[in-house]
Amino acid sequence: QCLLSGSWRSDTGCRMVVSVLGKDGSFSGSYLPGPAASDPKILSSPLEGSQQDAGLVPQPTFSFTVHWQLQDLETARMTAFLGQCYVGTNGEETLHTLWLMREATESPAEDWKAT
Repeated sequence: QCLLSGSWRSDTGCRMVVSVLGKDGSFSGSYLPGPAASDPKILSSPLEGSQQDAGLVPQPTFSFTVHWQLQDLETARMTAFLGQCYVGTNGEETLHTLWLMREATESPAEDWKAT
């Protein structure tokens, strides 16, 4: 059925928890870095997104953004995820995503290293 509400774990141990799923396909929750997260200063961070109507599309696409909450307030980061939910022959739901992370920089000259 591919409803995103609930808890999802990545191959690297990160966890997405979707706590609110609206009738319009909007959702919100939190994203928690796993043991493989490269920056221990990253805390549980809010996410917001949208999913295609799972009643109309059996394997819907979705997107969400994570606004990283960091202990070091000098660094601002956001990540955008875009993906699709697949249902296997055994009924197991799997999310496949691509992501792009952006870190704020001090000047346009540093833009090349920000994404």
